Amino acid sequence: MEFTAKQIAEFIQGTVEGDANAKVHTFAKIEEGIPGAISFLANPQYTPYLYTTQSTIVLINNDFKTEQPVHATLVRVPNAYEAIAKLLALYEMSKPQKKGIDSLAYIAPTAHIGKDCYIAPFAYIGENVTVGDNTQIYPHAVLYDNVSVGNDCIIYSNVSVYHNCKIGNQVILHSGCVIGADGFGFAPTTDGYEKIPQIGIVTIEDHVEIGANSCIDRSTMGSTYVRQGAKLDNLVQIAHNVEVGEYTVMSAQVGVAGSTKIGQWCMFGGQVGICGHAVIGDKVHSGAQAGIAGSIRKGHVTVQGSPAIDAKKFARSSVVYKNLPEMYTTLNRMSKEIEELKKQINLNKQGC
Repeated sequence: MEFTAKQIAEFIQGTVEGDANAKVHTFAKIEEGIPGAISFLANPQYTPYLYTTQSTIVLINNDFKTEQPVHATLVRVPNAYEAIAKLLALYEMSKPQKKGIDSLAYIAPTAHIGKDCYIAPFAYIGENVTVGDNTQIYPHAVLYDNVSVGNDCIIYSNVSVYHNCKIGNQVILHSGCVIGADGFGFAPTTDGYEKIPQIGIVTIEDHVEIGANSCIDRSTMGSTYVRQGAKLDNLVQIAHNVEVGEYTVMSAQVGVAGSTKIGQWCMFGGQVGICGHAVIGDKVHSGAQAGIAGSIRKGHVTVQGSPAIDAKKFARSSVVYKNLPEMYTTLNRMSKEIEELKKQINLNKQGC
């Protein structure tokens, strides 16, 4: 399919600079642009490519000022990154969706499958499972007994959803993620560790996306929650009885210990670790590899470091930290000089 710059601008509420009839049929990164492609410029680091790209159309922010002639047709929008996301979503929706139940899939007699679903070969659907309309389940995905899955979900290959867990609408579970494995609960005894049964579930609300090989553990009692709109990257670990708030995002290798409650619209960089039983307020932003060792109830803060502290304090501390070798040398020299001065003062006193 082809679209003109005018059609694209109308869809994303932008304004055209250049040929409004310029046509595109594909997407390309601005540094790898080709004729017939649409690109975008959001990061100033890529500005030089705007003047050399071969892409036919480029999305740019309204406040961007060109410094050289641009060969591409420009479409100005309030936020180029958001605009390209809308176009990519439209492109993805235009792809034909798979439908039908393959004869090699196993579906228990008591399971209920909605309309226009796709169940791939070797998928396993257990007893009393419910799957909503338009949901796609790919090969070797496993839904254990009594699982419920909403409408318009995508469950990729090798996903395991353990018994009784609940998946909302428009949820995406990427390959290898495990929903509802036992929480890490063991009681120490004189003979070792006795397993504490994990009899709860996991509840994943609407519009959640969970990355490949991530694990969301079932609760000891009640439910572990991933609230509406949350987005979890690959290799994220959410322990038992945790609650991840609405629209919170986590980068790869974030780990959250048991019974922690995380607020709305939080952001956690890669490899952030959060201790158990903490309460994290709304809009807490954490830099990569931060170690959050306690509650941040107030929220609306940015933290960094381990243990995590205010990001501005961390930045100032980092300046000091990298200068420690020189400071140590200076301190030693000053200590020696002070000792010499003390000796000289004592000698002068004795001379008097």
